[in-house]
Amino acid sequence: MKLLIATQNKHKKQEIEAMLKKSFEVISLSDLGDDEQVDETGDTFFENALIKAAYYAKKHQMMTLADDSGLSIDYLKGAPGIYSARYSGGSDLDNLNLVLKQMEHVENREAHFTCVLVLYDPKTHVYETYQGKVYGLITTEPQGSHGFGYDPIFYVPEFQQTLAEMSPLKKNQISHRAIALQALKEAFR
Repeated sequence: MKLLIATQNKHKKQEIEAMLKKSFEVISLSDLGDDEQVDETGDTFFENALIKAAYYAKKHQMMTLADDSGLSIDYLKGAPGIYSARYSGGSDLDNLNLVLKQMEHVENREAHFTCVLVLYDPKTHVYETYQGKVYGLITTEPQGSHGFGYDPIFYVPEFQQTLAEMSPLKKNQISHRAIALQALKEAFR
């Protein structure tokens, strides 16, 4: 079964494809040459994922999976949250550096990543939603070379590593996206 992943982000596609390739033929927007950006006007991860899933499913007439995910930091009252990818207005590195600057000399470093997936069927207009969270701490400096986004500053105490220090295989077993994708896979069994 073909499944369109509503992203141009090659890292997200790789993570999703690694987990779903036995169940689906994964196709990204980039594979279709679609570089159109949909405005994420929702107030929650769920609303933004649904906006993307519905739009691209209808546009391409394919079963579509969209995610919205982000980092929420307790001290920053949940920021960057739904604005994680565009928090600084710059690159992933700019976003990461802004968080580190805002967290200088802060004791409470608790945070969590959230991923909400929406699977949308353009024929029936029915959708399913799946969610995953992983809890950790914000480091004082980047550590590790794997992953992307905020992974180098997100420390998971249970594994004594940042997400960027973990192998892609290990990250794909414990991350917020992995938890949500696992729920999707179980629903399709």
